[in-house]
Amino acid sequence: MTRTIGRLELDPTRVKEARALARRVGRPVVTLAKKHTTVSVERATLRLAGLGGADPDGTPWVNRLVDAVRADVGLEHGVALPVWDALARGEADDLASLAQRASAGSVRFGLPEGRGAARATTASRKAVGAGMRRIDARRKERERLISKVGDAPRQPWIYLIVATGDIYEDIPQAQAAAREGADVIAVIRSTGQSLLDFVPEGATREGFAGTYATQENFRLMRAALDETSRELGRYVRLTNYASGLCMPEIATLAGLERLDMMLNDSMYGILFRDINPIRTFVDQRFSRQIHARAGIIINTGEDNYLTTADAVEAAHTVTTSQLLNEYFAREAGLEDWQLGLGHAFEIDPDIPDSFRLELAHAMLARDLFPKAPLKWMPPTRHMTGDVFRGYLLDGFFNLVGALTGQGILLVGMMTEAVVTPWLSDRDLALQNVRYVMNAAGNLHEDFRPAPGGFIEKRAHHVLDESIRLLDRIAHDRDDTGLPPLLSAIGDGTFGLMKRPPDSGRGLDGVARKARDYFNPATELLDQGATR
Repeated sequence: MTRTIGRLELDPTRVKEARALARRVGRPVVTLAKKHTTVSVERATLRLAGLGGADPDGTPWVNRLVDAVRADVGLEHGVALPVWDALARGEADDLASLAQRASAGSVRFGLPEGRGAARATTASRKAVGAGMRRIDARRKERERLISKVGDAPRQPWIYLIVATGDIYEDIPQAQAAAREGADVIAVIRSTGQSLLDFVPEGATREGFAGTYATQENFRLMRAALDETSRELGRYVRLTNYASGLCMPEIATLAGLERLDMMLNDSMYGILFRDINPIRTFVDQRFSRQIHARAGIIINTGEDNYLTTADAVEAAHTVTTSQLLNEYFAREAGLEDWQLGLGHAFEIDPDIPDSFRLELAHAMLARDLFPKAPLKWMPPTRHMTGDVFRGYLLDGFFNLVGALTGQGILLVGMMTEAVVTPWLSDRDLALQNVRYVMNAAGNLHEDFRPAPGGFIEKRAHHVLDESIRLLDRIAHDRDDTGLPPLLSAIGDGTFGLMKRPPDSGRGLDGVARKARDYFNPATELLDQGATR
């Protein structure tokens, strides 16, 4: 008798084929990423070495210093050797002073050779290594705190968003949400921050439908949730967003300030923010290596595909993206417990058997990725403003999460598409989650779809479609010499968004590495994104 996988009795040969195709599609993208660097990768390296702060206009010193080096010697060699050579030559006493003098035009950078290059190499490795050790220490600090105060009592972890624009207003809201049962607090970013090619500095009190992601905001919220964790006797996790043009830097800051989860999808910025594909894949590999080292769980963004494409017709693109995200994540050093692969309850509820279709899709993700803490996203596209209908839909969404053993459940709001949720809306939404989870208990242990029935057949069909799509992408060839996945993204395969590889925001911040490229951060991470 052939051994099958999971409650859906998936054919292990087909599952193996799907992963092999994802690897075949993903490997050329990784090769491309390894051959390039970006301004954000280089700035993240300087942040690991301890450079922070901003000039009086709010431009971070890391931006000023990278721009000055690039103007003198280009980006293709990396900034580490020119920067630490300048320090060795006595141009400044430290990185901050060097950045200030460089921004004033008082320093000229060069590419050291011989003993000068060796000296700069050693000094840069020491400085960046100290930042890596700080990330290691923060990871151990998390582990000690969880051991001391306790962890969330069960999964799925209840994930709730706060974001007023004012970090000092976010903090009490986050603490109140934790007291009401939230296990994970996500501080959503200010609208448009993903398109900024710099990370704002300091504590911020103004934002647009969200709060700016800054190192100081990370520090303040983490400290507040540590207090609440001790009060409640369970560790409350903190989430933010490592996407957009500053993905490597925000990932680095998250590691330095002990965030626990980060939104970090391989294609979200390309599809929904029109960020250049090459820039995105270079930045996401570095950021995922940092997340692997920091013990951070990534959340991917497949749910967003279903806000633009039909959730039934495009279901296989979600599975395809999950398989690709898994490959890219593992290649970067992430373990299965760190893969919060995303999917969503976005089928039109007026479609017959919509609930059974949702169950099939959710169970397929669970059976394909049994060790991953899948992130289950609530309905948004078909929320009409009828709060009673919306509350019921959220209840069905919560029930699917319970039946299929999801790892992370984002709390749905019945006022979705009406208003930014009031605190009372969040309380009611948390009540909905608590009722369903308490009533369902371990129902996922008892639930088995009928062999050969509607749910099983639908899941097998979606997997087959995903394999066909991966096979088509893997065998696609054009005259550009670029990875076939970039062509698939360019022709609108995912989320109906067409994003060609030679356009998009941030392309001017990409450089192909020279033969003598050196970066102590990537050197340490490529040795293995582990402690």
